[in-house]
Amino acid sequence: MSGWAFLVVAIGSEVAGTLALRAAAGGKNLWYIAVAVGYLLSFVFLSLTLSHGVGLGVAYGIWAATGVALTAVASRYLFGEALTKVMGVGIGLVVAGVLLIEIGAGH
Repeated sequence: MSGWAFLVVAIGSEVAGTLALRAAAGGKNLWYIAVAVGYLLSFVFLSLTLSHGVGLGVAYGIWAATGVALTAVASRYLFGEALTKVMGVGIGLVVAGVLLIEIGAGH
């Protein structure tokens, strides 16, 4: 696997862990197992991302920003949480920021 593929798995694991945290906070304590596994896998795969040559600033920036955006969108559909136009603009800015980080890292 490439560093970028590891990063995709790290992001997916972090988002899954965070969504499980929301489920656990709703009184379903077994979800805490999924929280722990999701976060553990996320950090393992983020570490693998770094060991495959992706820079820390780029990897962490993409991991954090993408995780926030995906969690916000998924929370809307899974938990009925608000996703306002202002939040949509914020997600757009996150995507733009991630693209700028990637473009900037290439120079």
